Amino acid sequence: MNLNDVHTIYFIGVGGIGMSALARYFNGLGCTVHGYDKTETILTKKLAQEGIKIHYEDDLKYIPAKVDLVIFTPAVPETHGELSYFKKNDFPVKKRAEVLGMISRNRKTIGIAGTHGKTSTSSILTHVLRIGGIDCTAFLGGIAQNYQSNFVEGKSEWVVVEADEYDRSFLQLTPDYSVIISMDADHLDIYGTEDYMQEGFTQYAEKLKPGGKVFLRNGLELIRENKHTDSFGVEGGTYRSKNLRVENGYFVFDLESPIENIENIVFTLPGRHNVENATAAIAVAQQLGVTGEAIKKALASFKGIKRRFEFIHRDEKVVYIDDYAHHPTELNAAIDAARMLFPNRKITGVFQPHLYSRTRDFVDGFAAALDQLDEIVLMDIYPARELPMEGVTSDIIFEKMTNPQKTRATKANVMDKLKTLDFEILLTLGAGDIDTFVQPIKTLITNG
Repeated sequence: MNLNDVHTIYFIGVGGIGMSALARYFNGLGCTVHGYDKTETILTKKLAQEGIKIHYEDDLKYIPAKVDLVIFTPAVPETHGELSYFKKNDFPVKKRAEVLGMISRNRKTIGIAGTHGKTSTSSILTHVLRIGGIDCTAFLGGIAQNYQSNFVEGKSEWVVVEADEYDRSFLQLTPDYSVIISMDADHLDIYGTEDYMQEGFTQYAEKLKPGGKVFLRNGLELIRENKHTDSFGVEGGTYRSKNLRVENGYFVFDLESPIENIENIVFTLPGRHNVENATAAIAVAQQLGVTGEAIKKALASFKGIKRRFEFIHRDEKVVYIDDYAHHPTELNAAIDAARMLFPNRKITGVFQPHLYSRTRDFVDGFAAALDQLDEIVLMDIYPARELPMEGVTSDIIFEKMTNPQKTRATKANVMDKLKTLDFEILLTLGAGDIDTFVQPIKTLITNG
């Protein structure tokens, strides 16, 4: 299929963060874009304002007379009425990853892979490249605050994409440069074992275009050696950040690189993990000729990503941060960043586990991560695409926790629980619908 011949596109699951970026891309090309999603959100409302035709009922009456391409997300069940209709009637039906792969084959592509850190690294890299004079296009897995969008339209031949390991989607891509941030066990419902998941990352690293390069985080190893691999990291790697410190509320570090050393880089995102992500972005940017001066300017002006350690409220008495963390590694990173920034303050966390399978697979890791908080409110599991599993509830995490200041909550009573607490540093954590409580919690803090 030639995407140049596509004029009318139908998205099933258009409100997803990755799907909506694609919808914005085609809308920007002048295509007619229609879409279904289960619920109306702030994001779907914005898409509608941009001219995308969206509905919220699974009903064939919304399908236009002519559709050149149907794009769906794996999160949509096979029983979905509209999806079944398109498949039975031989419409061109493709997964989001397939279409992203088609776009990447026609552009110079940088693919950012990893079980954690994809969105942060992609957003940082996009900002660094654009400040550095490379007007790249970007498909992001979150809302980059500098651009107020998950899609950034550029006029150069370069495109930045997130290479998603879920459903082996990243094997659709053929990048010029690849970055692998992390390979922690996750999505075991898809891969079965950690070894199979790491084999998937190895296969992704082998998808390079001729002359390309893989940037692998220092300490990670692919199953098969790849001669086109370079390394990055904090205090280790070919591209190495060092002398990490906190000055005036910002993280500051120096960079050693085979291309150009840079000193006193001021970075707006807190945490060692974010410095690691920035180091990956710097490595790629230097390959493309971005100067140290432009890199410093970009990192100092980067405003972050919505729901990635996002400061919702900050005054002398209370700091409230919202974060997408939904894996033990991500929880550890968010809590560590808060400790580094606020070493002598009480940290309260509200965590909503995401998926029954992930809760079952990583229950020990979740309990250990949450035990690092001074007090924790643990909510019920957000199921997303999954049906309940016997014996798997938030209680299995709660029972393993040794934190004496722990309490359980539901969506119905979590606000009542929070009203009884005295906050110093508050974190809301999770990838489900915990974000619907952000504004009520902010109101509670500002009115309290």
